[in-house]
Amino acid sequence: MVKFRSLLTAMVAGVAALSGTAKAQTTQAAPATSNAAYVNAPVVSQIPAAPRPSSGHCGLFETCANTKIGLGKGDFLIRLSALGVMPEDRDSKVWLNGTAIPGRIKTTRQVMPELTFEYFFTDNISIDLIAASTRHEVAAEGTPYGKIDVGSAWVLPPTVTLAWHFRPHKRFNPYLGVGGTLAWFHNVSPAGGLVQKLNVGVTGGPSVNAGFDYQLVGNWFFNFDVKQMFIRMHAWANDRGTGGAFIKAHDSLDPTVVGAGIEYRF
Repeated sequence: MVKFRSLLTAMVAGVAALSGTAKAQTTQAAPATSNAAYVNAPVVSQIPAAPRPSSGHCGLFETCANTKIGLGKGDFLIRLSALGVMPEDRDSKVWLNGTAIPGRIKTTRQVMPELTFEYFFTDNISIDLIAASTRHEVAAEGTPYGKIDVGSAWVLPPTVTLAWHFRPHKRFNPYLGVGGTLAWFHNVSPAGGLVQKLNVGVTGGPSVNAGFDYQLVGNWFFNFDVKQMFIRMHAWANDRGTGGAFIKAHDSLDPTVVGAGIEYRF
């Protein structure tokens, strides 16, 4: 009986030992199976989207990566503006047959288009030339004959200006300038009546100006400019010694010129 119990105990112990060995083998085999599945799994790579083809063309009304911001050395601009010319008519003098008489010259104001060409020598210094022609009516007021309609004349005042720009390569760029004006009067027409013939001499003088440029988009800019010109006008009505009234007048036109327009940089 004792031997049978010992044999039974030994059999139980052997079964337990075999069971533990099987569990250990199963535990070790599981990671191997898992690793093999991981290694054999397909690898999904992230392929970047193909870049969109670029034509390299920047539109006329676009600000692109290669568009230069602001104005600076080497820039050339053409500007088209609406120009207001407002003569001040200071210090007028009128003579009748060589004798000074009371009276003053009055010149009408005018609005016309203006074309400007500008080039930058440096980032700060530019030179510009304006081209415009305006028609003005001229009259003598407060004379012993009352108001005298003298006539009309077109004036072409080419003005050259050197300007200092304070903020090169910035969208907003204010400036100050000094220059000179040569005023040439053409298509002069006498009013008739007391004035049968009218001559206006060529004149000129210095000028100062202030303004700013603002970059709108691409190479397009907005410009606002105010010029003060110092110009005297010398006029003669009729001819001396013809029996009619010879009238001579001097007038400090000193026009204030205001312009606003769009410009393009080449």
